[in-house]
Amino acid sequence: MTKVVKFGGSSLADAKQFKKVIDIIKADSDRRYIIPSAPGKRFDEDTKVTDMFIKLYELASKGKNLDSQISKIKERYNEIIEGLKIKNFSLDEEFNAIKTELEYNPTCDYAASRGEYLNGLIMAKYLGYEFIDPKDIIFFNEERGLNSYKTEKKVSERLKGVKHAVIPGFYGSDKEGQVMTFSRGGSDITGSIIAGAIRADVYENWTDVSGFLVADPRIVDDPVGIDMITYRELRELSYMGASVLHEDAIFPVRSAGIPINIRNTNSPKDEGTWIVESTCHKPEYVITGIAGKKGFCAVSISKALMNAEIGFGQKVLQAFGDNDISFEHMPSGIDTMTVVVHEDEFVAKEQKVVSAIHRLCDPDSVEIESDLALIAVVGRGMKSTRGTAGRIFAALSHANVNVRMIDQGSSELNIIIGVENEDFDKAIKSIYDIFVTTKL
Repeated sequence: MTKVVKFGGSSLADAKQFKKVIDIIKADSDRRYIIPSAPGKRFDEDTKVTDMFIKLYELASKGKNLDSQISKIKERYNEIIEGLKIKNFSLDEEFNAIKTELEYNPTCDYAASRGEYLNGLIMAKYLGYEFIDPKDIIFFNEERGLNSYKTEKKVSERLKGVKHAVIPGFYGSDKEGQVMTFSRGGSDITGSIIAGAIRADVYENWTDVSGFLVADPRIVDDPVGIDMITYRELRELSYMGASVLHEDAIFPVRSAGIPINIRNTNSPKDEGTWIVESTCHKPEYVITGIAGKKGFCAVSISKALMNAEIGFGQKVLQAFGDNDISFEHMPSGIDTMTVVVHEDEFVAKEQKVVSAIHRLCDPDSVEIESDLALIAVVGRGMKSTRGTAGRIFAALSHANVNVRMIDQGSSELNIIIGVENEDFDKAIKSIYDIFVTTKL
């Protein structure tokens, strides 16, 4: 069996955490390819190394002296090296090269990537594994998107015959060979790319929590964990704010049918959450998870005989598209159509959009409702369980929460509910209670 193993910043924040990671790697010989993040926070008031490097870039871009900031970053790494008691190893030459590059050609992507790069060098030295720079095997196109074909081909070629390797996360290179990064949290994507390219058996993603939880612990006290979740369920929950794993990390492994296992570095015996393509595993609860976001508004368009007018919906969406506003959901009736958008994107352009709707569609009326929160109730068990929607709305009614919008996909995998922003926490608690706490 071959496992690709990614460790997050909190797992590699200092020498103590590093040792936990090394023990995890050595405990299973199948963990062959290691994807490290940059050192994260050691305590709440601490600064992530990536943020320290971004500050270094900001100084360089203004032509300021870099020595003090470099010393602070170097100190973080020297603490790790000394704590691991790695002999005859120094990052001085690397820091000299970083300083030279930033003085003559400062780019934010290059600076931001150095945290992973240096951590990878330390891990490779300590483990005795080969170090592979992702700059040489992961490639971006002109639109900052992944060049999947070139990347997969190069990764599979480079790793052929390599038994063990450390490959830093978060970055690759553009067409000119310059360092380019993913969005923050992109080390998850690197691990997924490597796993997909070599057709690994498992992609393990180690972090500081034991997998996904049914609800946000900041809202629900001590929510239960999710043992197994499908890619489709995860996409729905990630889109609505569940953030243990970067949502784009799903795609490279999903196409290859490779499961992801979210594990906890601080509790390595916990099984964590398995993310799979499909499963006959029956969930303990009807729902798999609850997630949501605040700050939406609903634009409702009414017109008699709307259903008989060909292209009406296309014209409505054109009014939003022409103003560079994407829509989130679009529940509709016979003579009504509602477009749900992010309020912060919409508010500055609302009158332009309303005018465009009138010009393109000639509606009877256009009404705007703000301060809307959306909650997704997701679960593969919902499809085969009668009365799920009824129990959701009964729970909300009992909690005196007014439902302002309902949207259910044809897959019956999820139900989207719109409530007042101020009712957001109360709504999530009530849904969790009826399906998990009381298990009605």
